[in-house]
Amino acid sequence: MRSKNNRNMSKNSQFRGTGVAIVTPFNKDHSVDYKSLSKLVNYIIKGGVEYVVVLGTTGESVNLTKEEKKLVVKCVVDTVNKRVPVVLGLGGNNTQEIVSALKIKSDFEGIDAILSVSPYYNKPNQRGIYQHYKAIAEVSPLPIILYNVPGRTSSNMLADTTIKLANDFKNIIAIKEASGNLEQCMKIIKYKPKDFLVISGDDNLTLPMVACGADGVISVVANAYPKDFSEMVRQILAGNVKEAQKLHYKLTDITEQLFADGNPAGIKAVLELKDICKAHLRLPLVNINKDTQRTLEKLVKAYK
Repeated sequence: MRSKNNRNMSKNSQFRGTGVAIVTPFNKDHSVDYKSLSKLVNYIIKGGVEYVVVLGTTGESVNLTKEEKKLVVKCVVDTVNKRVPVVLGLGGNNTQEIVSALKIKSDFEGIDAILSVSPYYNKPNQRGIYQHYKAIAEVSPLPIILYNVPGRTSSNMLADTTIKLANDFKNIIAIKEASGNLEQCMKIIKYKPKDFLVISGDDNLTLPMVACGADGVISVVANAYPKDFSEMVRQILAGNVKEAQKLHYKLTDITEQLFADGNPAGIKAVLELKDICKAHLRLPLVNINKDTQRTLEKLVKAYK
């Protein structure tokens, strides 16, 4: 174990604010649309976000081949060109496979941290989740952001497990908390090491989470509205509640509809409406239904 004072605050703080879980645009034939991917990254950075996340859930990483993943990462890293930090999604339910991937250090050029989802499908207990992340932490060449999303993994990483990992491994620097459980989030915030970051994984819960002491968000809606959403986060981080509330409520209806018929189908529909990329997805994902499409069209058109 190590002292709570051994962390490098300057490195951790680069992930304070708004990160964006970027989509992976596809062409009509379902090949990766690298031109639109670069366009999206530039649009997001111009919108003032603090960092980007590539190959996350929203990026449909599980539907990409190994070679496509490498090319997507290269496209994002090259387009970013060191303007903001880049976080790479690298997780799964096969611990040894992740450990082996982390040992190939040539794959991490231009990457500043790893976002690693808690093991899914296997439904490990808390000891198993701890040992999974312990194995990753012991070999990772980069800082690690834990990712708890029980709605997708069917396994909740409890606050005590997060706090123990945060205290036991200096390269575990943050958690993306998408449990939707504010009591659990508050327990982590209360007992975590001082400079360990708690990052919201739910766009519409970001304001209350930051008000409770969280450090920002890894966002979906900021693919389409990076300027307003990142400004909302900066305002609430600065304690400017009224200013943050205005932007929060400006975005809540659109954000809610993004997830009404599946993610990333909703955000891709909005990005197509904004002429940033097409809404194509790969099976088993399909486009949003007509009712949700009509609702989003109205909301996007009315957004000022």
